[in-house]
Amino acid sequence: MAEQKGAGRLYVVATPIGNRGDIGARAVEVLKSVDRIAAEDTRHSRPLLESLGVRRPMTALHEHNEREQAERLVERLRTGESIALISDAGTPLISDPGFNLVRAAREAGVPVVAVPGACALIAALSVAGLPTDRFVFEGFLPARGGARRERLKALADEPRTLVFYESSHRIAESLADMRGLFGPEREAVVARELTKAFEQVEGGTLEKLADWILADPDRRRGEFVVLVRGAERAAAEGVDAEALRVLEILLAELPLAKAAALAAQITGSRRKALYQAGLALQDRE
Repeated sequence: MAEQKGAGRLYVVATPIGNRGDIGARAVEVLKSVDRIAAEDTRHSRPLLESLGVRRPMTALHEHNEREQAERLVERLRTGESIALISDAGTPLISDPGFNLVRAAREAGVPVVAVPGACALIAALSVAGLPTDRFVFEGFLPARGGARRERLKALADEPRTLVFYESSHRIAESLADMRGLFGPEREAVVARELTKAFEQVEGGTLEKLADWILADPDRRRGEFVVLVRGAERAAAEGVDAEALRVLEILLAELPLAKAAALAAQITGSRRKALYQAGLALQDRE
């Protein structure tokens, strides 16, 4: 929709994920200049805003009231008010509320302006040491074990780096499920409490990380980003992780053609796909 004349602006403002020093100068300027701030939890955000010298009317906008509040806030925007949208931490809409408000504002012809800054997803990718040229952000996995494992099973052959958010209540179970479905030797990184006093970034195999998280209760506290290296290209092209494991064992004793044929009989995978996977494995040696 064309921009509505006389409308205010909706600013989508990133706030720190931990260290308050990460707030941008432009973000502070915008927060001080707008007519109203829409916050995920006004009680949580008020101390940050007060520390910045920001005193503006606030409206709670969270997952339980977003649709209702979005209509009211868009009406304010249409009459010329400017509003800043913030979440509890990081960039709004990234596993946080705000989608309905941004969409409604754009449909009403209200300009929507990004004020970028901290984001746990990007911060974790930048320090993990895993491939970042292509990645998939999956947000939070389902809370229930069965649904969580179904989601992970569907991602087992994904070749891009996988990025998840996880809570302290489920981090151990999620890592155990990843180990079981992605394989114990898959490379991964756990980033905990990024930018905060007890920040930890631990890398290794899923086997190692699943044990590491259980070894100390303090490691299961806080907020987590879990990054998992993507599946080998061969797996994404029709060879699952178990068939690939069988093929690697057979290749240690047999020529490629025989190893592929025998692996196909054992696992039910296609011989041609296994042969191509074997070529890829030999190329890396």
